[in-house]
Amino acid sequence: MEPIKALFSIDYPSFFITGISFFIGLKAVTSILEWLFIEKLKIETGWTRKKKEEHNLLIQTSNAVLELQKNFVELQKRHLDDMRRSDEHDEKICNDIKALKDIFIEKEIDDMRWEINNFANKIVDGKRCNKDSYKHCIKTYEKYEKILHDNNLENGEVEISMEFINDSYKEKLIKGF
Repeated sequence: MEPIKALFSIDYPSFFITGISFFIGLKAVTSILEWLFIEKLKIETGWTRKKKEEHNLLIQTSNAVLELQKNFVELQKRHLDDMRRSDEHDEKICNDIKALKDIFIEKEIDDMRWEINNFANKIVDGKRCNKDSYKHCIKTYEKYEKILHDNNLENGEVEISMEFINDSYKEKLIKGF
């Protein structure tokens, strides 16, 4: 029972203050030794070497991150420039396609006009034309009118020829081919 009584008779506040004082003193002694050996005498320990390596690694990593940032900014600039040039190129291609479409439509219209006018001239010249030729010419005129309508263009060159062709066709239907 004596050991238990001795345990309760310990002055705990003094015990803790003594312990804390011991650790503070130990820290002060290690700080003085570190200052003396490492700072003044330049003696390198494993702990200081590891600390220096970690410091150097941190600096290298920081430099690498800065370099990556510079590269990233440069890549962003290139990307934006490439996108701008790509948009310009796309616009040029669209304009070229529109120009080609316009040329194609103009050629189709001219070919159909020529075909209709040529057929009307055949009839005027008294050349023999069969029923299928008339039907083909009428369908060509319908396509011609549709292309004009779809592209907001106006007729005016083949109306008289078509009137003549339609009149001749009606006459041939009545009299027979």
